Order: sequence, then structure tokens, then C-alpha cells
Amino acid sequence: MNPNIVDVTQENAQQVLVDASQTRPVVVDIWAEGHPDCAAQSPILEALANEYNGQFLLAKLNAAENQGIVQQLGVQSLPMVMVFSGGQPVDGLGGPQAEPALRELLDKFLPKPWDLLFTQAQELLAESKVADAVSPLREAYETSSQRADIAFVLAHSYLELNRCGEAEAVLDEVKMADQDSQYQQLMSQLELKKEAAKSPEIQALEAKVASSPDDKESRYQLAIQYSQTGQNREALELLLGLLKGELNYADGAAKKTYQDVLATLGKGDSLAVEFQRKLYTLLY
Repeated sequence: MNPNIVDVTQENAQQVLVDASQTRPVVVDIWAEGHPDCAAQSPILEALANEYNGQFLLAKLNAAENQGIVQQLGVQSLPMVMVFSGGQPVDGLGGPQAEPALRELLDKFLPKPWDLLFTQAQELLAESKVADAVSPLREAYETSSQRADIAFVLAHSYLELNRCGEAEAVLDEVKMADQDSQYQQLMSQLELKKEAAKSPEIQALEAKVASSPDDKESRYQLAIQYSQTGQNREALELLLGLLKGELNYADGAAKKTYQDVLATLGKGDSLAVEFQRKLYTLLY
């Protein structure tokens, strides 16, 4: 029994068309046996129901066996596809339709891929799994063309993890029209965290590196300090520069530190993927 496909009858019409459509779209396939266009279209809808795997319920309505429902719905021709949402018919297509037209109809009412990722990330955040939430948040942010509400949650998550550089990069891309009070609050949090990260030791090492760019040990120590304060991009860039000059710098300790930072970020993290690729290019 397929949980995403159901036959509509007089007995379950209220439950399927009205009740079920309160929680997800219900796509009604109104068909008749022996009708060639129905025979061609129904398998497409069934395949889509399986592909979308529960994002909508496909309700199959045999017109010959349910003439009362068909009349109530005002069906004039077959095949007919109707979409129910919130207990009401909200859209439909009459006559035979090709798969692209059916997909276009579904796209109006189904959540976008980034919405699903955003929901997944919010569920992880609710469980205080901030590090795990970053990967779906990042993907949602990128695939939604940097939607502002997703950007704010992503930036806040980076700040929670003390990854100030990445939070700043996200906030820098927020359009002027979206720079509301939430944006200003995040910018203030960013500045506070950046100030807190500027310990006297880091400031001294930064001054050394600035005055003596060839001082490898100072660059290595600064990279370690950066990694400990969540400034991962800055740490990785310094370490990568050292490894380009000497792959086994500090008896391999620099490479191990680099790999430790990547491991802390996690395999799916975009920053980890970027710098794992750079290390791979260097090694091979």
C-alpha cells in the first residue's frame, strides 16, 4: 500500500480532500477507465507522487464510480487534475497534460528544496545541534539565491560557533533593503566577538607577521591561535601558505593542525570542502 496515493470514494472524500489537505497539498487525479488520455496521464502523476515522496497526496477519483463528487467539483472534461489545499480546491488543469505542465502545477504548492533544507536545519538548531545545522543552512542559503531570513540564521549559527569570518562574509552579502533590526543585531554580535577574539597574544602575533612575513613560526603560532578562537578560514589560509613552502613544516605538526581544523568543521561543511580540495591539490 502506497501512503502517498489513495483512491477517493464517497465514504472517504471528506477525509482525503478536506482533512488531508490541511497538512499537505492533495492532487486529485480525476479519471475514467478506458479513456486513453487518462490512461496516459495517471502513471505520470503516480510517478511524481513517488518521486516527491510524501510532499503531496495523490487522490485518484474514478469519475464513473463517483459521479456525485465529480458533479460537486464541476468537472467538465477528462482527464482533470485538481489541487486541494486548506480544504479547498485552489488550482487545476483540464484535459491531457504533459509531465512539464504537471510539474509546473505542483511547483506552485510544494515547498522548494531550500525550504526543506531550512526546516531540517531549524530542527537541528532546536536540538542545539548548531554544528550539524550549518551544512543544510549553507546549502539552503546558496540554492535560495542568498535569501535574507536564511542568511540571518546561518550567520547566527556561525557566530554561535565563533566562526566570525564566515558570519561576516554572509552578512556582507545581505542587500541594503534587508538590513533590518535583526541584521543590525547580528552585526553588533559580530563586532563583539571579533573584539573578544583579539587577545593580546593574537595581537602580538599579528604584529609580528605583519612586520616579518617570512617568520614561519609566528605564522604557525598565529594559525593555532586563530583555530582556537574559531577563525577557521584565517587559520587554514596561514597553514596552507606554510604547507605550500614546506609540506612537513614543524615535523608535520602544521599539516596535522590543518587536518584537525577540517575535522572540527565536519566533512559536509563548505569551508572544509574548499580547503580539503586545496590540500588534495597540494599533496597530489
